[in-house]
Amino acid sequence: MFGEVESHLRPSKLAGPIGGEVESQKKTQVQSVEKSGEVESQIPVEKSIWFEFEVDLGFFSSDSFQFSSNYGKGLSQKMETQIDFLQLLQHDMALKILVCLDDLADLIRVSAVSRYWKNFVISNGLSRQLCMRRFPQLASIDRIVESSHNSDTDSSSDVVGHEVAEREHKAYASLFRALTAFPQAYCIADPVSASSTDNYPIESIMNTLDPRDKVLHRDSYWSSKGSDDPEVPEKLIYNLTATFCAITEIYLHPFQALFQSDHPIYSSKFVQFRMGHPKSWNEIEHDFMESQECADDKFIWTYTSQMFPVAQENCLQKFKLPEPVVCIGGFLQIELLGRVQKQEADGKYYICVAHVQAIGRHLPPAFCVEFSGPSNTVSLKYNAEQFKVVMQSVSNGQNGSLSTSLLPVQPPRQLAWGNLEDLIQMVQAHENGVEYEWMEDDFDMEMLR
Repeated sequence: MFGEVESHLRPSKLAGPIGGEVESQKKTQVQSVEKSGEVESQIPVEKSIWFEFEVDLGFFSSDSFQFSSNYGKGLSQKMETQIDFLQLLQHDMALKILVCLDDLADLIRVSAVSRYWKNFVISNGLSRQLCMRRFPQLASIDRIVESSHNSDTDSSSDVVGHEVAEREHKAYASLFRALTAFPQAYCIADPVSASSTDNYPIESIMNTLDPRDKVLHRDSYWSSKGSDDPEVPEKLIYNLTATFCAITEIYLHPFQALFQSDHPIYSSKFVQFRMGHPKSWNEIEHDFMESQECADDKFIWTYTSQMFPVAQENCLQKFKLPEPVVCIGGFLQIELLGRVQKQEADGKYYICVAHVQAIGRHLPPAFCVEFSGPSNTVSLKYNAEQFKVVMQSVSNGQNGSLSTSLLPVQPPRQLAWGNLEDLIQMVQAHENGVEYEWMEDDFDMEMLR
């Protein structure tokens, strides 16, 4: 929209004077500068003008434009005659135009045009508005704290005015980049509660975090209590690996009871996902699994997905969210709606789940959130140095993106050991939860062949 710039946003050198094309083979050029309809002079140019545009997302300055001093006075005189259309427009009209930009790259290009354009973008909070349109969950953030500064200045302060606006601009521009470019990771850390459990702890929600289909020769799954009403829902709640992350997809594997006649599959009809934070952080320290209590009323769910149909099949089913969802607070609820399978022994409806997993982008330590006060005021902490470290790794191709090789495959639900980094990451994510016990029998040896 505002000119072609190389897609990676880091064109090191674009040769040629502004407003015209030059042949790079020529060592000496003659530049004609018109003023008031007359050719004022011919100014020799010893070499092509170098237009350097170094952009580090969230870190850019109009001062990055460098021109050859040999170009002389004529260029400045010509530039003075050019018109900045943005300054001629009314503020509201200019704002309406720039708000239409839906790509951070375009917003960065706009900010690099001139100091006026940069100040317009910063003072109107356009990077924040772009984040809010793309990730509406960010609206709950009350202030920005940049941890790399000695003094914590939040966005509600009017003492330093422009400096605060510029920090907020950099933080949201960097956050937008992180939410779209940070490497993906497994995001479920520990189970919190299940709305019901049929045979605790053998059929505990804890089993859903183990991708193996058997543990110590026993089927690994969670089972609800039986119900005469097939419409009774069940809710599984999990703690994520961070209080600030972006979830892109969730996996669910219904359980098939091969030890029962006809091998029934106890799936639900539909599944729905919610994300949010606790009403009180002290209340969630209670062990809801041990007491077999449902913790649903202890949370504020800030996001609710559409309902996805679940197939009554013994396979890992992927539910990709329409857009990445920013979870502020670090908790995920999986609501299972509708029961389809009766158990022959008691004639009751059950829902059983073998495995769940959530995949997304883990934002700490570059970004993290803190809740404070009885009203749960949300502060976004931004660490510019950590952000640069991660983005440097991404640009070098060392993004650490996981594969899905450690997700169970169908059937049997077994591990593919092709990616050792995935295994280490999953174990670290569950370091306070699942205890892995490796079996040494013919079954395991068969799995590894």
